[in-house]
Amino acid sequence: MRSIFIFLLVFTTATYAQKSKRTDKSMQGDLQKYIGYLADDRLEGRRTGTNGEKLAYTFIADQFRNIGLIPKGDSSYFQSFEVFDGKQIFNSTHFIINGNDLALQKDFFPMIYSANASVEAVPTIAFNEKGMPWFLDIKTLIDDNKTNPHFDLTESIKIKATDAASKGATAFIIYNSSGISDELKFEGKQKAEQLTIPVVYVTKEGMQAYLNDASASVDMKLKVAIGEKKRYGHNVAGYIDNGAAYTIIIGAHYDHLGYGEDHNSLWTGPPSIHNGADDNASGTAAVIELAKLLKQQGLKRNNYLFICFSGEELGLFGSKYFTEHPTIDLSKADYMINMDMIGRFNDSTKAITLGGYGTSPAWGQLISSKEKDFTIKFDSSGTGPSDHTSFYRKDIPVLFFFTGIHKDYHKPSDDVDKINFPGEVMIIKYIYGLIMETGNSEKLAFAKTREQSTGGMARFTVSLGIMPDYTFNGNGVRVDGISEGKLAQRIGLKPGDIVTEMGAYKFSDVTSYMDVLAKFKKGDATKIKVLRGKEELTFDIIF
Repeated sequence: MRSIFIFLLVFTTATYAQKSKRTDKSMQGDLQKYIGYLADDRLEGRRTGTNGEKLAYTFIADQFRNIGLIPKGDSSYFQSFEVFDGKQIFNSTHFIINGNDLALQKDFFPMIYSANASVEAVPTIAFNEKGMPWFLDIKTLIDDNKTNPHFDLTESIKIKATDAASKGATAFIIYNSSGISDELKFEGKQKAEQLTIPVVYVTKEGMQAYLNDASASVDMKLKVAIGEKKRYGHNVAGYIDNGAAYTIIIGAHYDHLGYGEDHNSLWTGPPSIHNGADDNASGTAAVIELAKLLKQQGLKRNNYLFICFSGEELGLFGSKYFTEHPTIDLSKADYMINMDMIGRFNDSTKAITLGGYGTSPAWGQLISSKEKDFTIKFDSSGTGPSDHTSFYRKDIPVLFFFTGIHKDYHKPSDDVDKINFPGEVMIIKYIYGLIMETGNSEKLAFAKTREQSTGGMARFTVSLGIMPDYTFNGNGVRVDGISEGKLAQRIGLKPGDIVTEMGAYKFSDVTSYMDVLAKFKKGDATKIKVLRGKEELTFDIIF
C-alpha cells in the first residue's frame, strides 16, 4: 500500500511539473508575440502622439478585448491626454519687404520669445527711431565675444530686444553680416517668456537679398503668429469587475523614444528607430499576460485594473493624467504594481530590484529578499523615474519591478533578441503569486517614504527638496511633491507652487532649474521666488 502511495505521489508531482513546463512555454510564446510586435520597426519606436503609438495602443486594446476585460478608458479602452510639444510658427506669419514676400525659415523666422503682433512701417535700417522697427546687425556682438566661452548670444539678443522695446521700438529685426555662423534657429521646445514686441531673425540669404543697403529705408509688413504645439497620448485601460470592495492596479508604460526626437536618447549616432523591447514592451507584455492569468483563474477577492500608459518617457504624462482623471475610484485602490524593464533578468546575478517596499508595512510581511529563483534588492522609496510615482503621490501603496539598466538602455539596440523570456516568465509568476497572497477585506496601509531622485543629480551638491512636475508647460518649475524633512518642507513650499527664481537666476523649465541649482553649494544663502496662485512669495533659504 505504501509503495502505491509513493508511486501516485511521484506520478502526480511529475504530471504537475510537466503541466507547469507547458504553461511556462505557452507564456513564453505569448511574450514573444507581444514584445515582438510592440518592438517591431513598423511601430517606429512608439513615440507618444505618433502613428507608431496608435498601432501599439490598438494592439493592446485588442488583447484586452480578446481576454474579456471591460473597457475602462474615457472612450472604450482609451484615455487620451494632451502633451505640450513646445511652440510652432503658424502659417499666417509673414514678412514682406518692398513688396517681396520672404520665405519662412529660408529667409526669416521669429525667435521663440517674439511677441505675436502685426507691424507696418517704413523704417530706415541704420536709424533707431521711436515708434518704428529697429534693426541690429549682430556681427559686432559675435566678433567681440568670439573668444568668450561664457557668452550667450541668444540671451544677449533678448536683452537688446527688451531694451529696444523699452525705448519705443515696435519690432526688432536681427541679421548677421559676419562670416561666423551664429547657429540661431527657432527653438520650439525652449520655454521663454514672450517679449512685448516681435523679434525676427533674417537669414544670410534674406539679408543679402533684402537688407543689403543699411542706409536704405524699407517698406515692411510683418506679422508674427506663434502658438502652442500639441500632440495627444493615449492610456489603455481594461477592468475585471468582481464587485469587490477594492481594486488592484497593474500597470506599465508602452511608449518609447521613436527616433530620439525628444532628446531623451543616449544614442549619439544618426536618428534611428528605438524599439524599446525591454523599455518597456517587456512590462506591457507582462500586463497583458497577468490580465489573462487573472481572468482565467477567476480570483474574486479584488477588482483588477490593467493599464498601459503613454507619455512616460516624456515625464510620466500618462500616469499623472490618469491619477488626476481616474476612471475608477482611487480611494478604493488597494495598491499599484508597476513593471518597467523586466525583460533583461541576469541569469548570473539572479537579482531584481523592487521599489516601493516602504510604501506599506504589509510588503515586509509578504516579501522576502531571498526567493527560490532570485534575490531581491529592495528600494523603499515610493518615487522614481517611472509611473508608480504618480500613484504614490495619491497615497496608494506601490511596488515597482525592474531587472536593471543595461548598455542598450535608451538606444536603438534595445531589441527583442536580447529579452530573457524564461526570466520574464519567472517574474510574472512571482507577481501573480503575490497578488494571490493579497486582497483581504481591508486595504493595505499606506506609508510615506523618502523621495528618490529621478536622475541626473550627481552634479548637485545641494537640493531644494522638491519633485518637479514634468508635465507643466508654463514658465518655472511647478512642485509636484515635497521631500520629507528637506529644505522645501521646512520653509513651507506646497505642491502646486511654481518656483521661478533662485538668487539672481530665473529659469523657465526643469532643465534650466537644474542648471541654476548646480551653481550653489552647501551653506550658500539666497532667496527663491514662488508663485502660489496669483500671489508671488519670496523665501530666504540656506542650503
